[in-house]
Amino acid sequence: MIPGGGQPNMQQLLQQAQKMQQDLAAAQEELARTEVDGQAGGGLVKATVTGSGELRALAIDPKAVDPDDTETLADLIVAAVQAANENAQQLQQQKLGPLAQGLGGMPGLPF
Repeated sequence: MIPGGGQPNMQQLLQQAQKMQQDLAAAQEELARTEVDGQAGGGLVKATVTGSGELRALAIDPKAVDPDDTETLADLIVAAVQAANENAQQLQQQKLGPLAQGLGGMPGLPF
């Protein structure tokens, strides 16, 4: 509610929206630089992704490599990447959740 029943100050609303957009862009840049890990098979396979979900590294312990059973290795890789992506999504929620909610309360913005 606006005190005195007047219209909201459009300039002030635009400034708030611009600041929130800048904060959101800064948080997205930070996510792109932050790396999170996931693992499978008790650490036999480890995946590293950025906070934005880009796969950066994959480490496979030689004990996980069985030439006669590549299917298990493939499953471990998929599980490690999924775990890393889940960790990245949690990080995204922590960093972007409050910003996106703040932008969602502003009329005319697609959030």
